[in-house]
Amino acid sequence: MKKILAALLATAMSLSLVACGGTPSTPSSGSGSGSGTPDPAPSGDKIAINVIAAEYGKQTKDWWAGFQNDFNAANEGIDLKVEVVSWNDIYTVVNTRVSNNAAPDILNIDTFADYVGDDLLRPIKDFVSDETYAKFYPAFIEQSNIDGTIWAIPDLASARAMYYNKDILEAAGVDKVPTTWAELRAACEAIKANAPDVYPWGVDMTTDEGQACFAYYSWTNGGDFTDASGSWTLNSAENVEAVEYIVGLVKDGLTNSDPATQTRYNLQELFAAGKLAMMIGPNQISSYVASSENPISFGIASIPANEGKSTSSVGVMDRFMVFDNEDTDDKVEAIKTFFDFFYDDTRYSDWVIMEDFLPATSTGGKIMADANPDAASWIEIVGSAKFYPTAQAKWADVKQGVIDVEQQALLGGNVKELLDALQAKIAG
Repeated sequence: MKKILAALLATAMSLSLVACGGTPSTPSSGSGSGSGTPDPAPSGDKIAINVIAAEYGKQTKDWWAGFQNDFNAANEGIDLKVEVVSWNDIYTVVNTRVSNNAAPDILNIDTFADYVGDDLLRPIKDFVSDETYAKFYPAFIEQSNIDGTIWAIPDLASARAMYYNKDILEAAGVDKVPTTWAELRAACEAIKANAPDVYPWGVDMTTDEGQACFAYYSWTNGGDFTDASGSWTLNSAENVEAVEYIVGLVKDGLTNSDPATQTRYNLQELFAAGKLAMMIGPNQISSYVASSENPISFGIASIPANEGKSTSSVGVMDRFMVFDNEDTDDKVEAIKTFFDFFYDDTRYSDWVIMEDFLPATSTGGKIMADANPDAASWIEIVGSAKFYPTAQAKWADVKQGVIDVEQQALLGGNVKELLDALQAKIAG
């Protein structure tokens, strides 16, 4: 239990999935008690399935309530209870249940490696039918692979790209959308000179998405969190240069005013209001801007890379996992029925579209692309994106560590020394 108690309670983790695009919300205990005590077992001979699901937005609770009703009506021998919990609270709620020997049967969350390390999960293939399992993009499945065992299946996903305000760039004389770091800096300088009241570039180094910021510049500079063998490479020369580059933009006044406190949600508000020229963000920003009272004219492009390096998108996904509750064969079959019901092509596509994410199944991707041709490019992006090394048991510490490095660098800390210290802490 030690890893669960230590790694999952950090405040930095409390908004982790917001990285996937979910909206932070007020504390909520969902549809269950939230007290650390599981719901009472159903009467009769019904098989009880308890689910804890993350709250992505305002419609999440209602959707799951409808799902629960539909599922129970279609499966008279099963009693499904779904508790929707806000991202502010979900790590604490789950940890409390686990420490009280009241783990849910199914959990919808982002991290999983610590649970595996504490022998709390069952291999997910034991609980998913072959038909449903075959729907997932292979790259997504591999994100939950530890030593050859798949421990979770993807729920939904998000990818990142660069958004830019066409009018602001044109007014500043920027006739080419930046594709390199040098071009990005030059564009920022031109925008600042032409429109001093506009922030040229958006940066989020908060506990919300600081790890994403690190990835944007590390990956587009040939760096990474790990090498091909999975060993940590946090203090590589490429990573040092990447952090120094983005901190340099901040210190030169070419970004939003306080990247350590202004989240991606603050940035998208500034962008939609025409007060921020460029930013990196997920596909949800398109619909957010389109719904604004006075929509701006914007474009989407690849994330700029350093000269001679390749661009890369950041893929983020959440998961379903099954706790080892010594289930009977009937319980295993009931959980399989749950996943078959959830990943029904039409139902799953409706869920993903409602939450404004990207699908984790090839069938869902086709349905979404047919319903919205503009989504096709995003589906292609997420299918080829790089992912955080969340299968590593130390990922929670690494995530918080790179955020701390960025924030200390903003205060004048030496980037190389900070990353050296982090590397020694994680790898040593």
